[in-house]
Amino acid sequence: MQLLPAIDLRNGRCVRLFQGDFAAETQYSTNPVEILDRYVAFGAQRVHVVDLDGAKDGSQNNHALIANFAAKKTAALQVGGGLRTLERVQTLLSLGVERAVIGSVAVSNPEEVIRWGQVVGTDQLVLAFDVRIDEQNTPFLTTHGWVNTSQVSLWSLLERYVATGFKHVLCTDIARDGALTGPNVALYTDAVRRFPSVRWQASGGVAAARDLHELRDCGVAAVISGKALLENKISTEELRPFLRNA
Repeated sequence: MQLLPAIDLRNGRCVRLFQGDFAAETQYSTNPVEILDRYVAFGAQRVHVVDLDGAKDGSQNNHALIANFAAKKTAALQVGGGLRTLERVQTLLSLGVERAVIGSVAVSNPEEVIRWGQVVGTDQLVLAFDVRIDEQNTPFLTTHGWVNTSQVSLWSLLERYVATGFKHVLCTDIARDGALTGPNVALYTDAVRRFPSVRWQASGGVAAARDLHELRDCGVAAVISGKALLENKISTEELRPFLRNA
């Protein structure tokens, strides 16, 4: 399992939101390049970047910064936020970004995203699904900044994508995002059991080294962590087994 440090960008700054709320922002750095360099120094081979401005209103306030990240070629990047057209995806990939992360469109228009996969290749796309767990432990997909919970389950939608060759899936339990309460290990264990061909990326709740070990044991390919790393909740020595040579 590989740890992907997360860098969330808003107006050129490195920030974190609590459960996706733009009004609940914590700023960590006005120089995100330094954050990237720090993670590379730790041994990170891949970094997860979110363009929050793009996600919110489709703006490209962080385009130059993301291009700078890619030009450094110090880590492979997967980047998401506001990727609602094939043209925007292709522009991002042309910068040297390894994979584009597709969120809301993957839920609202799967036929279109399947077409994108045919054009650019499914290995260059990561499907990002944010879920809310109901009382029967069914993960239902959320949209529009987590405000709306759909009647579509993660499992039913994913069947369509897997059948067309998609294999990289990022799943966030929104109740855990930014809360440092530990990841939803039961969700990812079930996900791996149902779709063993998928290279699952777990997101939300990582707070300590034991969380990384639990996620590795349940079979996910990668885990994304932002707040825990920015706030030094996990020591460098504890991180290294999940960063180098993964």
